[in-house]
Amino acid sequence: MNLNHINIVVQDVNKAVNLFINHLGFSLIVNRNSKMAVLEKDHNFALVVWGQELNHKENMPEYPENFHIGFYQKDEQAVWNIYEKLKTEADLQFESEPKKIRNTFGFYFFFEKLMIEISLNPFKDTVT
Repeated sequence: MNLNHINIVVQDVNKAVNLFINHLGFSLIVNRNSKMAVLEKDHNFALVVWGQELNHKENMPEYPENFHIGFYQKDEQAVWNIYEKLKTEADLQFESEPKKIRNTFGFYFFFEKLMIEISLNPFKDTVT
């Protein structure tokens, strides 16, 4: 069994699409009038970006405490490269620069109120 997709809810679909395409390596399948978009990563995983207005709400979407999505990188340099690119984006908030976290190396940032983790896979043998 494979994970097919994850649906995230955001206020600004176009900004989310830009983030995931330009910084996290996704490609766009469809953007439906900036209200909902479907992106793809490596032809085997889809990310559905659902605009808050489709929920008939105007407020920023809320996520439970500690809810986040994460993306593993091949090495520490890849983590640093993404961090350096992302920190130029005005709308993102960072907890810290890349560092040792738990049993891995990485960092967290927020797009709107969605926490995203960029790190090494702590369950594989990696050089840190």
